Amino acid sequence: MTFTRRILLRLAGALVAVPLALGAAAEARTVTDSAGRAVEIPDVVTRVFAAGPPAAVLLYAVKPEAMIGWVRQPRPQDLPFLIEAVRNLPTLGQITGAGDVVNVETIVAERPDLILDFGTINDGYVDLANRVQAQTGVPYILIDGSFAATPEALRLVGDILGVPAQGEALAAYFEAALAEVDRVLATVPAEARPRIYMARGATGLQSGTRGSINMAIIERVGAVNVVDSTGGGLVTVSPEQVIAWAPDTILTLDATFAGEVAGRPEWQTVPAVANGRVLLAPDTPFGFLDIPPSLNRIVGLYWSLTKLYPDAASFDLRAKIREFYELFYHVTPTDGQLDVLVR
Repeated sequence: MTFTRRILLRLAGALVAVPLALGAAAEARTVTDSAGRAVEIPDVVTRVFAAGPPAAVLLYAVKPEAMIGWVRQPRPQDLPFLIEAVRNLPTLGQITGAGDVVNVETIVAERPDLILDFGTINDGYVDLANRVQAQTGVPYILIDGSFAATPEALRLVGDILGVPAQGEALAAYFEAALAEVDRVLATVPAEARPRIYMARGATGLQSGTRGSINMAIIERVGAVNVVDSTGGGLVTVSPEQVIAWAPDTILTLDATFAGEVAGRPEWQTVPAVANGRVLLAPDTPFGFLDIPPSLNRIVGLYWSLTKLYPDAASFDLRAKIREFYELFYHVTPTDGQLDVLVR
C-alpha cells in the first residue's frame, strides 16, 4: 500500500454543519499557511488539534503545552521520552493519514483554537482543510511537510503558535545537521556510498521507492536506494527482488526482522545479510528514519552518518542525540537511555 497522507473521504463526506459555541470575541490575526491560504486565528493559541501523526510530532516539538490529545496513543516504552504533562492525554483519532477517523463532533467538543496539519500540500488537502474549517468553525492550518522545507515550516509554526524562539531554535538545529551531512558527504566519493534497502515490517518486504517521503533521510545522506521504482510511496517486494538488487546495507525499523533475518534462508544470499550489515534504527518515542515522516527524522541524519560513514563522521553522536531530545522532546536522556539510542 502506498504510504502517503490520504484524504479521509469518510470524514469529508460526513461533514455536516456543527454549531461551534463561541464565547466572547477574542482578538484575532491573519496568517498565511504553506498552501497560501489566509487563515484567521486567535492572537493567542493555547489548544491545538493535530490532524495526523506528523502534525502531532510537530506540535509536541514546538509547543507541547498546546496539545489536547494524541492521534495515536504512545507506547509504554515511549513515555520516558515524553514530558509527563502529555503522557496521559486522550487519543482523539486523526483527520488525515491511515488510522482511526476522528468524529467531527469530537473536534468541536475539544474546542481547539486551530487544527494543524503537516505533510503533503496539494489540492485535495486544501479542499479538505477548507471543508473542515467551514463546517467546524475551527481555523485549519496546512504546513508543508517536505524535508527540504522543514526550517521554513518550523519558523512558520513557531510564529503561528506564539513561540518564535522555539521555532527558530529547532530550525537552527536542523540547518546545522544538514551542514554536517554536507561536510561528511564532501569527503566520501560517490562509489563509496552504500547501496541500501530499507526493510519495513516483520517480513522486511515493504520498502520505500526513490524520492518517497519515507526514504528522505537515507537519500539525503547520500545513500543509494536500491528500490529503483518511483511513485512516491511504499511498495511490497519479494525476496527475489531484494536478492537481485544486492544491497550492501539493510536498514530496518522492525526489531523482529532485525533479529530473525540472518536465519531466514531466502535472505541469506543478500550481501547485507551475509556480511552482517543489517542495522536496526531506534524508534523511541518516534522513529529515527520514519514513522511518522516528521521532525523525528532529523536526528536520523546524525545516526545515519555514523552508521554509514563511521570514518568521516567525527562528531559525538551521543551529544547530538541528547541535544535533539532536549530541544525537540523536552527531556534529557540518561546515559543508559543513550546507550540504547546510539546502538
